[in-house]
Amino acid sequence: MVTSSQFLTLETFINQYSDSPCYELVDGELIDMEPTGLHETVSGKLATQIGIALIAEKLSWFIPRTCLIRPFANTPTARRPDIIVLDETLLVHEPLWKKEPVITLGKSIKLVVEVVSTNWETDYARKVEEYALLGIREYWIVDYQGLGGVAFIGKPKQPTFTVGELIDEEYQQKQYRLTEPIVSPSLPSLKLCLNDILPR
Repeated sequence: MVTSSQFLTLETFINQYSDSPCYELVDGELIDMEPTGLHETVSGKLATQIGIALIAEKLSWFIPRTCLIRPFANTPTARRPDIIVLDETLLVHEPLWKKEPVITLGKSIKLVVEVVSTNWETDYARKVEEYALLGIREYWIVDYQGLGGVAFIGKPKQPTFTVGELIDEEYQQKQYRLTEPIVSPSLPSLKLCLNDILPR
């Protein structure tokens, strides 16, 4: 992950980088997320599985091709989750959506997914807090290499899929290993285990 020392406002970042999937903005700092091919393999396979569940449940939800989350109005931060599921019926309330793919209201987001890479601390700590404060009701952390700290995934470290459901402003987390069927509160028809989305 590469960072730029140049301070950017949220407006400048959106104008210059909103269509580039490799960057997000954190406290005014440009972050190059540098996804690997394996990371994109996992993200792509998982997005396909989520899409199948969305079709099966005939929901008005969809996965945008590119999308930013602005967690706080007064902070120059814009997150770019690996996968985000939006409720199309609620986007009329989003102040920026007609002009930019930027979400500011947690209720528009039904699910957000981060596929863990070398900066695992952000996925397990800061993003958990930001997404909870925004009110995103479900957050998945897909640690397909078992990179997270022992405090987050236990011993021995191994590939782990964490489903967080927002209850009383905090995520109640349940963890799944390779062949355990994953249960999603938002997508009951999802048929998935971590093994299904690992790189071959």
